[in-house]
Amino acid sequence: MQALLVVAHGSHLNASSSTPTYDHADRIRELGIFDEVREAFWKEEPSFREALRTLEADEVYVVPLFISEGYFTEQVIPRELRLDGWDVSDWGSPDGTSASYATYEATDVEKTVTYCGPVGTHDSMAEVIVERGRSVTEGVDLSESGLAVVGHGTERNENSAKAIYKQVERIRKRSVFSEVEAVFMDEPPEVDDVTDLFESRDIVVVPLFIADGYHTQEDIPEDMGLTADYREGYPVPGEVEGHRIWYSGAVGTEPRLADVIVERATDAGAEKSPKAPINTSADD
Repeated sequence: MQALLVVAHGSHLNASSSTPTYDHADRIRELGIFDEVREAFWKEEPSFREALRTLEADEVYVVPLFISEGYFTEQVIPRELRLDGWDVSDWGSPDGTSASYATYEATDVEKTVTYCGPVGTHDSMAEVIVERGRSVTEGVDLSESGLAVVGHGTERNENSAKAIYKQVERIRKRSVFSEVEAVFMDEPPEVDDVTDLFESRDIVVVPLFIADGYHTQEDIPEDMGLTADYREGYPVPGEVEGHRIWYSGAVGTEPRLADVIVERATDAGAEKSPKAPINTSADD
């Protein structure tokens, strides 16, 4: 038997933080690839520490629903899963953005655990970002539009910004948008200055966050000038300094992210024998 364990941060303060995790897990269950599909969280139940004990399968693929490699993916999750012999170098990611997978024995639960890199650095994430942008820009010629990919950014983890820049480079190579730039909340170039970075009248803004919450629904719209008070909402598109801003909300809510989770596991050796394709229609 093989199982998929999707691990995410969760939140004690934002009830909707875990919603994308459950939604993607439900989509994957419909595929029939895995005998079991479970979710686990750092800030919610079920917890990382007990997750493996909830599975009957003796072969488990763990996929972190995180944007970048860093403290949680490199230290917290392996520790809480009690992966014997974990060493971050086994991921094969000298640049902090190219983790693949590593396999260990979790002897306390007698399971073989294959620990995969986070979804946010996977090659296919670029297409998910593009699809998220398309979802709010009906009738817009993307080839004449700019795309701003918003990351959190932090001095505590340089890989946070690296993950954003890596996806930006991948999207540029696709030539879908006329301009593609990275912007951040906590480091330059900042999201406040997004209109200064583009010549295109239409700017599509996609936050590379897993869930909608305080940052995506409050901070970013206000910082960009879409609204003076997030409680009053904001228009899509919104006129800001001569540009039309098409703001999508968190990329983690895009249905196609379920495909990336599956790809992470199958890249690591999970058997793929789907019963049906993932439904990524707007009716999800």
